[in-house]
Amino acid sequence: MGKLTHTTGESFKADVLEADQPVLVDFWAEWCGPCRMIAPVLEQLQADYSEKLKIVKLNVDEHPGSAMEYGVFSIPTMILFKDGKPAERLVGYMPKPTLLSKLGKHLDLVRS
Repeated sequence: MGKLTHTTGESFKADVLEADQPVLVDFWAEWCGPCRMIAPVLEQLQADYSEKLKIVKLNVDEHPGSAMEYGVFSIPTMILFKDGKPAERLVGYMPKPTLLSKLGKHLDLVRS
């Protein structure tokens, strides 16, 4: 499984907005069941596609300002950032094939 990076309100700009590749931000919380369910799916994606996609987690309880800035009102919410701008918003748990099909519109996710 791929290790996911955790970002904070302070490191969000460097970790996400200034990244040199697309970044999927997982807005989550420790108490959220669906967040815990999707975590292994995101770890698999990170392991499979690390050369094309960076995945980071942002705890909304610890960094509510960042969640508010991007209009995150329910979790898990995942926002794909390309060139520092939101390109896709995904809300709720979804299995890996569904997640891949939604992200695939923005990324070439064919395994090398």
